[in-house]
Order: sequence, then structure tokens, then C-alpha cells
Amino acid sequence: MKDTTFKNCHGLDEDGHVTSAYDISLMSRELLNNHPTITKYTTIWTDSLRDGKSQLSNTNKLIRTYKGATGLKTGSTSLALYNLSASATRDDLSLIAVIMKAPSTKVRFEEAQRLLDFGFNTFSFKQFGKKDDTVKSILIDKGITSTVDAILKDNCGTLIEKGKDKNIEQTLNLPESIPAPVVSGQKLRRNFF
Repeated sequence: MKDTTFKNCHGLDEDGHVTSAYDISLMSRELLNNHPTITKYTTIWTDSLRDGKSQLSNTNKLIRTYKGATGLKTGSTSLALYNLSASATRDDLSLIAVIMKAPSTKVRFEEAQRLLDFGFNTFSFKQFGKKDDTVKSILIDKGITSTVDAILKDNCGTLIEKGKDKNIEQTLNLPESIPAPVVSGQKLRRNFF
């Protein structure tokens, strides 16, 4: 993040307290990727507090109205006006729309929905493999066992413009054999030297 300086922890107006839509999207992506359980909270529309004596409603109206909405954060101040980091997932594609300095709360939700709609209408996610999938069995030179399974560390895929998925070709570029010793978690690469 190159365009963010936080002067306080609450986000209220203060000289020099600045950020950008790009930096907000980076923070949002990191939160969703590294702490996915956050959506258990960001997708709650209303909840009871104090043994049902009061209720708390989510300020992100997209949670209630937008298909696939997963969160994420609203905010407003007199200087920053109305802001939103909106996230949604459909068909394995997760998107984030950041709206800053909208003139009203209605406009921030309309603009976020417009951006998310554009993303879902224009792009899709093409998955090539899932975490822990075995992609190839590789020979081990001078090892105690003769082979080792190459396993994906993470899910892998790509974002592609809809209608162009026929142009994608998946190629595994792994060595046929590797020298012992082999350790769990070792990265396997083909040497081109």
C-alpha cells in the first residue's frame, strides 16, 4: 500500500489521514483471503444484543439485496462522505468494489452494485486445480521410495473474460525426476539451465 497513511485507528477525519480505493481493495482482499471466517459476521443482516433488548443492523444494505454479497465495510465522515468496500462471490469468482466519496449512502450502494455487476457479467474464474490435488507422480533419483506425488499447495486458476475460456491451455511444467532427498513442502520446478 503506497497511498495510505492512518493517523488514528477509528477512521474519523484527521489531517493527513488518507487512503486510496486501490489500497482499500488490497486491505479487503487480505482480510478475505487470510481470515475468511470474517464473512460469518459481515453477512449478518440483523442481530440481537443484550438478551434481545436491542437489535443491531448491518449498515451494508447489499448484504440483504445483492446476490452473493459477502461484506465488507461501510464508512462515512463529513469530509470523506460515503464509502464502501463491497465484496461478493458467485460461481467461484470473488470480487471487491470500492466506492469512495459518494454524495449519499444510496449512491455508494448503487455504484458498488454497478461495479460488481460489470465484473460478474464480464469475467469468470477458470479453475485448474484444487488445493491438495495430486497433479503428477515424479521419479526420485537414489531415493528410499521411487516416486513422490506433486501436490498443489493452493487452489489455482485464472480470471478470464467470458467467452474466451476456450483459448486457455493448461500445461504442467514439472521435471520427470528429482534427486533425493525430498522433503514435504518442497517446491518442484523444472530447471532450464
